[in-house]
Amino acid sequence: MSFNIALSGISAAQKDLNTTANNIANVNTVGFKESRAEFADVYANSIFSNGKTAVGGGVSTSQVAQQFHQGSLQFTSNSLDMAISGGGFFVTSSGVGTQDLSYTRAGAFKVDSDNYMVDAAGNFLQGFPVDDEGNSTSVSLTTTKPIQIPDTAGSPVKTGVVELQMNLNVGEDALDPSAFDPDNSDTYNNSTSVTIYDSLGESHIMTTYFVKPTGGSYTGESNWLAFYAVDGEPVSVETPGSYQIDADGDGVGDGTLSETATATNPSGTGAWNGAVISFNNVGSYTGTNPSPITTVTLGTPGAGVLDPGSDGTQTLEVRFDNPTQYASPFEVTALSQDGITVGRLTNVGIGSDGLITASYSNGSTVPLARVALVRFANEQGLTQVGNTSWKASLDSGEALAGEANSGTFGSIQSSALEQSNVDLTTELVDLITAQRNFQANSRTLEVNNTLNQTVLQIR
Repeated sequence: MSFNIALSGISAAQKDLNTTANNIANVNTVGFKESRAEFADVYANSIFSNGKTAVGGGVSTSQVAQQFHQGSLQFTSNSLDMAISGGGFFVTSSGVGTQDLSYTRAGAFKVDSDNYMVDAAGNFLQGFPVDDEGNSTSVSLTTTKPIQIPDTAGSPVKTGVVELQMNLNVGEDALDPSAFDPDNSDTYNNSTSVTIYDSLGESHIMTTYFVKPTGGSYTGESNWLAFYAVDGEPVSVETPGSYQIDADGDGVGDGTLSETATATNPSGTGAWNGAVISFNNVGSYTGTNPSPITTVTLGTPGAGVLDPGSDGTQTLEVRFDNPTQYASPFEVTALSQDGITVGRLTNVGIGSDGLITASYSNGSTVPLARVALVRFANEQGLTQVGNTSWKASLDSGEALAGEANSGTFGSIQSSALEQSNVDLTTELVDLITAQRNFQANSRTLEVNNTLNQTVLQIR
């Protein structure tokens, strides 16, 4: 009997040593949770035994319990590294489209050859789908998908609207609009340019030239003309208040300033269409804000300013947003357009709520997914599967999914990793204690052996 008791003590001490050694070995393992060997005494009893004189049968290991308290955070320079500050686990899957899910606190993720976020073992990080505003469309664990980061920003968008706000100096000299030549800065008062995009994402430079007209029916400080060129080629405009001149150098205008005149660009004449901008006597714009000036076309494929293969019927709306005519220098206060070209990935950001956004070289920012978190009613009931990962079990209960920074779920810290929660000093003390326990139980076994030898030697 005493031999068995001593052997159980040695076995328990060995289990304690193994647990402590495993903790020490993983002191630098990201996301590792320390274990604690828990023991219970062995006591045999029956209805015919004397409970007052019964002796215990030794010790047994009841369980090796995981301790899920928070580990310290270590900050890194990798934006894909994540740490959970608070409760919850990351969700990973063994493959795309599978529901073989594992759960981990280790947030050292990277991108594989297909641009999926994976851990060191190749498991795919799962996320909730989001809409264009970054709001989760579902928080169910069954709807999570592997998170993929595209290296391009999708299809290009051709420019449809250009918005312009500026001040035109009332003190500028009046010029003859029939002599307008974009290659001669003396024939116009001011100019500004903006990059626009065709349907293929190719960039073009659109330049707006401002001319303060003089002579004949064009006289008046309250009127300005705006001429447009894309990549140096004239583009035609259609709007009430337009004015057309001939750019062939003969100095003869083909139209008059009229509130109802509609200009077109005669084929083969090289004519320029000027749009009228009118102000009242306090320098305020008298048109509708914003006032659209629609270019009929930027060209036909292979024959205009656009590239072959692009949409030759592309039109623009140039909107003047509260322009002014004050006695101050020419100044552009706002200039924007709504087209984009194909963008290349420049940055990935992860918010405290787990929203992953990708920034691209064309200036667009796209919400990709929201990192899925789960929690369990009994974390210590999780089954260890290695690689600092766990799987759900009957003891742990079902995984309850949710978003970071909401409810009982912790927040996500980007560019950080959760270190092991092992306290090395405590483990070294436990190691000494386990060693002493092993030695004491070994001594018990030795004493038992000596007593048995004494009994056997009695004659």
